[in-house]
Amino acid sequence: MIDLPPGPPPNLHRGPGDGWVMGPDGQRFWGKFGAAGLLLVHPESGVLLQHRVAWSHFGGTWGIPGGARQPEESAAAGAVREAVEEAGVPAELVRVDFESVLDLGWWSYTTVVGHVADHFEPAVTDAESLEVRWVSIAEVDSLELHPGFADAWPRLRPSVEEISRRLAGSA
Repeated sequence: MIDLPPGPPPNLHRGPGDGWVMGPDGQRFWGKFGAAGLLLVHPESGVLLQHRVAWSHFGGTWGIPGGARQPEESAAAGAVREAVEEAGVPAELVRVDFESVLDLGWWSYTTVVGHVADHFEPAVTDAESLEVRWVSIAEVDSLELHPGFADAWPRLRPSVEEISRRLAGSA
């Protein structure tokens, strides 16, 4: 049996989608309707990352703001909502570029990749983050990454770099 943290304190449950889903192999995943996160790109600032609190699943690692999707919520809407809640992201600045889906058949996680043209200062806006900050694309690999993000980053990085180049060229 894997010793996992209990999940968020009870006062952080926000909706019917919050909760663990147990996989056929006994592994737990957060989000009764799946989960989504926002990988946000800014041409000069890099990507927005979240340093996860100790009580969270894979606490102490770096990943993207995200969490459980709510019933009938699109992945993009859920990812942006979570980024607003966890990192103070101004939703009106976010432009979605594409989605990358990890579909296990019984649970899924969608990485929503988007960008902002205008720089903003992120902020820790709830109890799920130790820190949120812009990280240069080159620095991402040097951080202790959440395992799911660590698996996805090598596939996502070329597209993130292209988005950053495109935005820098249009400035």
